[in-house]
Amino acid sequence: MNSAKKVGRPKKFDRDAALMSAVNVFWLKGYDGASMTDLTEAMGVNPPSLYAEFGDKLNLYRLAIDRYASNDACSPLVAFESEPDIEKAVRAFMNEVLVYATRHDSGAKGCFLSSSVATSAGSVEGVQELLKKAIEATDRRLAKRFDAAKADGSLAKNFPSLERARLMFDLRQGLVFRARACCSIKSMKSDVDKRVKMILSEPDS
Repeated sequence: MNSAKKVGRPKKFDRDAALMSAVNVFWLKGYDGASMTDLTEAMGVNPPSLYAEFGDKLNLYRLAIDRYASNDACSPLVAFESEPDIEKAVRAFMNEVLVYATRHDSGAKGCFLSSSVATSAGSVEGVQELLKKAIEATDRRLAKRFDAAKADGSLAKNFPSLERARLMFDLRQGLVFRARACCSIKSMKSDVDKRVKMILSEPDS
């Protein structure tokens, strides 16, 4: 009788989950502050496995940026796209920004792109291009929702979708910046209605 113990099947490596763990480390500590020990412990891999799967720290950082930027579950965007009424959609977007700017499961605040990636764009190779690509993709995604509202008659046909998408993105970044500086959440919430009106104001004829 063979008394050898059966070897169980190795646990399948979840690459996506590992990348999101890397995002959280870079988000909290920045590119320079994140050590390989921090990354391997958070990702649940040993150094040889990390290098084999993701390459060096720089390549891992680039992959983490791509992973975050392509995440369809960004809560403010989901809130904006899910609400049928365009005014409520813009308000839902701004309110959700306040939520994720003040608390996050990782302990980080705000947006990974503005909180961490932007600070390394001029010093870490290849990051500036990735950041620009992510911003332009977000602009297009926001503009697409405005275009849908124009198509159903909720917004005027001459509503400048891309222009207002950029404005909304910029207002989002301002809220994130204020939240990171621990400005009054009550004050920021009281300004939401003004920002909604600004974004949806009638275009000049």
